[in-house]
Amino acid sequence: MPEYSLAAILASAEIERFYSGLSVLASSAADGRRCAALAAFGALDLMLDEDLMRRAQEPERTPSLSWAGREAFAVSLAELRETVLSLEGLSVYACSASVETMLMPEGAVERLAGIMSTPRFLRETSGVPLLHV
Repeated sequence: MPEYSLAAILASAEIERFYSGLSVLASSAADGRRCAALAAFGALDLMLDEDLMRRAQEPERTPSLSWAGREAFAVSLAELRETVLSLEGLSVYACSASVETMLMPEGAVERLAGIMSTPRFLRETSGVPLLHV
């Protein structure tokens, strides 16, 4: 029996896609399903961005949102990310290749569950549904 019931690879730098991926993970974990996510490249950048709310309000980053809806979306996204990082049944790992190639500062991924390679992540989540965002 696998340790997880849902796995996700979050790679997109598109904020709206990132939100959707986080939402699926948070909802599943809140329903008692153990989940794992591997944050890579663009999504890792969003996961660690200290100014995510500002980025989420930029029209070029959220083209499908109305002007008035961007602020509410930005607040919701920041809260969702914090929820994802605090849920006990959800482990978010940084992709090792992303950490190496993005030249992340020491300690940048300390809020995450750790650093893991994609092959290892796929082995550890083998047999469970895999979401790729």
